[in-house]
Amino acid sequence: MKFGIDMPPQLRVYAAFFVYSFCMGSIFPRLPDIQRAMGVAEGALGLALIGAAVGTLISLTFAGGLIEKVGHRRALLTVLPLLAVFYALAVWAPSPLTLFLLLLPVGLTIGVIEVIVNLEADRVEHAIGRRIMNRAHGFWSIGFFSAGLIGSLIAQTGLSPQLHLLIMVPVIFIGTAVIMGRFEAAEHRTGGSTDEGPRFARPTLAILVLVCVTMAAVMMEGAGIDWSAIYMRDVFQSEPFLAGFAVALGAGAQALMRFLADGFVERSNPVTVARILLGVLGVGALMVFFANAPWMALVGFALMGCGTSAIFPLAMSAAAQRTDRPAAVNVAALAQISFVGFLLGPPLLGFVAEHFGIRWAFGIGLPLVVVSLFAAGALSPKFKAKLA
Repeated sequence: MKFGIDMPPQLRVYAAFFVYSFCMGSIFPRLPDIQRAMGVAEGALGLALIGAAVGTLISLTFAGGLIEKVGHRRALLTVLPLLAVFYALAVWAPSPLTLFLLLLPVGLTIGVIEVIVNLEADRVEHAIGRRIMNRAHGFWSIGFFSAGLIGSLIAQTGLSPQLHLLIMVPVIFIGTAVIMGRFEAAEHRTGGSTDEGPRFARPTLAILVLVCVTMAAVMMEGAGIDWSAIYMRDVFQSEPFLAGFAVALGAGAQALMRFLADGFVERSNPVTVARILLGVLGVGALMVFFANAPWMALVGFALMGCGTSAIFPLAMSAAAQRTDRPAAVNVAALAQISFVGFLLGPPLLGFVAEHFGIRWAFGIGLPLVVVSLFAAGALSPKFKAKLA
């Protein structure tokens, strides 16, 4: 059954990333309100947020076969609205333990969506003969920016997170039907392995090196998403709008750079682009760590958004283009381990923030920038051939 509007395959990929992140991004500007309502410190809140990480890692590990059986179209049209429903339920949690349990199904749906949209972006990129991966992730950032901006405005009005996330459910249902109703999965890449992959997406040596490339970016991106609003509230006693705007600003800067990144990569090469962006990320983290005024912290969050923009998409493309195993297996292997940094690491930073101060939730990522700078050479085609 087909419904909704028709559009070219690359635009459909962009739309999928946008709807996904718009749904996912609504909760993060409301974390200060959720924390205050539960009356807990950053450490307890961080432990609760790990529920989404656990669910995502389980899904990324075991969902590949189920997705192939159900079909990409049916799976995507089902889990996008479910993600909105699960988030709306999670914000009713009265305690960190309840929030942890309610975020588990959130993570399960996120893992399914991640595999489908990233694999679809790579296949369409191959089919049309030009890069779209960074632009696709740019639409993810635009969706997150939009949700963050709307969320900060709603937070300023005093509307509860529960009612806010409840309103998002019909919005996502309608958006999914209208924008994604005619989605059809692209054909498999030619020249890659078509063997059935294992249920557990075991990382190879090449994938582990790519994980090191993404480590700083995913960790600091997740830290900005989870803790920037609370940082602005605790350090500068900012109003709800400005605290939520810090989340949106990082995503907005990230989106802008992702739209420009594909051109930079084509004119230069992935290794050079990655190292420049990692340098920008390091400067942004330093500014947030030492900020003595709200404007300085906001500039730091914007630079962090720029710095994290293309690292993960570049690594995803490198993983999907390897021919040693099915692309879906390599994508899942990279995603499941990188998401330890993106989803599991930042919540654990709550303990760092609670015991050493919220600034250290960002300062602790600086050594990871150095590790990623050294590992960035893995994005070179010569490196792919060496470990083929």
